[in-house]
Amino acid sequence: MKNYIQENKDRFFQELFSLLRIPSVSAKPEHKQDMYRCAERLVELLKEAGADQAGVYETAGHPVVFGHKDIGAPQTVLVYGHYDVQPPEPLEKWRTDPFEPVIAKDPATGEEAIYARGANDDKGQLFMHMKAFEFLLRSGKLRHNVKFIFEGEEEIGSPSLPAWVKEHKKLLKSDVILVSDTTMISDKVPSLNCGMRGLAYLEVKVTGPNKDLHSGHYGGAVANPINELCALIASLHHKNGRVAIPGFYDDVVRLGKKDREMLNRAPFDLQEYKEFLDIADVKGEKGYTTIERTAIRPCLDVCGIWGGYTGTGAKTVLPSVAYAKVSMRLVPWQSSEKITKLFQEHLQRIAPPYVKVEVTPFEGGDGFLIPMSSPAYKAASRAMSEVYGKEPVPARGGGSIAILADMQRILGIDPLLMGFGLERDTIHSPNESYLLRQLFAGMESIALFYQYY
Repeated sequence: MKNYIQENKDRFFQELFSLLRIPSVSAKPEHKQDMYRCAERLVELLKEAGADQAGVYETAGHPVVFGHKDIGAPQTVLVYGHYDVQPPEPLEKWRTDPFEPVIAKDPATGEEAIYARGANDDKGQLFMHMKAFEFLLRSGKLRHNVKFIFEGEEEIGSPSLPAWVKEHKKLLKSDVILVSDTTMISDKVPSLNCGMRGLAYLEVKVTGPNKDLHSGHYGGAVANPINELCALIASLHHKNGRVAIPGFYDDVVRLGKKDREMLNRAPFDLQEYKEFLDIADVKGEKGYTTIERTAIRPCLDVCGIWGGYTGTGAKTVLPSVAYAKVSMRLVPWQSSEKITKLFQEHLQRIAPPYVKVEVTPFEGGDGFLIPMSSPAYKAASRAMSEVYGKEPVPARGGGSIAILADMQRILGIDPLLMGFGLERDTIHSPNESYLLRQLFAGMESIALFYQYY
């Protein structure tokens, strides 16, 4: 595979860049046609790589790309990825155009990386699978049937895909779901995710008076929705860092001492972590390490808050409405649906009578675990050991890929999370990038996975 990469890397860059230039932002309606453009380009690349069939399939939302190569093998690998990306804002924070990919040196290390929205999450990582497949097919080394499913709604919670998967269950029949949409522990230590957290994401709306009011005429006499929203948010955590919603922890499994020790064996430098983030100290649930807080414990965070006047200069206004976006990361066995209901009921219960509180669910999904004893996990571990020169550490991902729990349940097969991103890639943030060495190491590792599985 190394030689194949060197011989074809210029073509690889051209092909990947053609995907990265398409602003496939699923959250924004104005990009609907871009979603189709990106899906159609993926179909072209799958066919060029050697798929027997590839096409764009309609869903209730953005389209799904499905392709396959059937060689009559006893085992079938289903490759999952997503072609939608996060909005690029704030644009002023980008050093380059987010949708005009460039190869540049990392300011900190000098290593070459691709800079663009989607470079890592997930266009760069799904692209590795197409090229590993292409190499295996053209070199006569492919010994599995391969299916590809690329969706366009992962960044908005995959609302349409579960129904599509149910409808096409027979078409998707496979032995394992192979996924590259996660990160490694660090660039020094390869790792394989054996589980991920779930998600419940909501919007809170607090309404006070029926219009914006003069803050001098009404201030101190009428409830300010921003003040009340801040008070509600502040009440959602105890001083020990635990979420203060009754019933929130009912289904959280408390890991034993041995399991926690195993999780904390993963190399982690707290000082380096703080320096990377430019923070003086960490904060979280009391009694747990940083690794545990982001892997085996749930959390609640406000992702956005707004209301009133935020323009230049002063406007002495008491706003009518205030809003907040709330994200709750959940651990396996916590139900997103149940937690959403508990949140809604709790806010209605504690809301003061002088404001109205509305909670609107946006997206959600459950967490999942993967058996480390499975043949697929062992094959991935062996493949990455060969490429990186050391055995990958088992880890749990703090993020969420909600659809994988649905696919695991509907199709009856486990996902395998073989991700090659790094924290320095700043996915979802300005200046997202993907190191070339990780792009190429991913291609090599995936090709070897097929050899050992």
